[in-house]
Amino acid sequence: MQSIDASFESEAMPHMNDVFRVAMRMLRDQAKASDAVQETYMVAWKSFHRYERGTNCRAWLFQILFNVVRHERRNWFKWLTGAKEDLADTAVLTAPEQVPDTLQDKAILAALDEIPPQFRAVVLLVDVEELSYKETSAILEVPIGTVMSRLSRGRMLLRERLVGVARSYGLAAVEA
Repeated sequence: MQSIDASFESEAMPHMNDVFRVAMRMLRDQAKASDAVQETYMVAWKSFHRYERGTNCRAWLFQILFNVVRHERRNWFKWLTGAKEDLADTAVLTAPEQVPDTLQDKAILAALDEIPPQFRAVVLLVDVEELSYKETSAILEVPIGTVMSRLSRGRMLLRERLVGVARSYGLAAVEA
């Protein structure tokens, strides 16, 4: 039987780059993304005894990441506004710092950064990280119908922002 250290190393650590890439796209700040990933892995390590081996560790780590980001945003906005209401869906005000990942086209990444966080999160998880609707629903703690709706809206917002990029590749816009 593998020790917890070895199990954590083999199951969770290979996903660190994916977790960082999503944190970077959500927070748009390298220092905050690094902090969020560190916090995610600390929480994962402490609760690894509750992780069900054989399930999707990557999805489990994303769920922890989104909880860390939600918690951090709530605290930041409470401090900024002095308010106690939940402002977790409000856009982060920091300028994006690009990191290399599987999407290399800066125009596509910029368009992704421009869409509201609730739509960006779903597009990242479903289209970029290729998680199922069910996994995304669990990570974001929203119904599957909400995932599908946000994905549709997020894709539409991306299409609107990428018309110029498509033309630069010689692709014509299709009329609806």
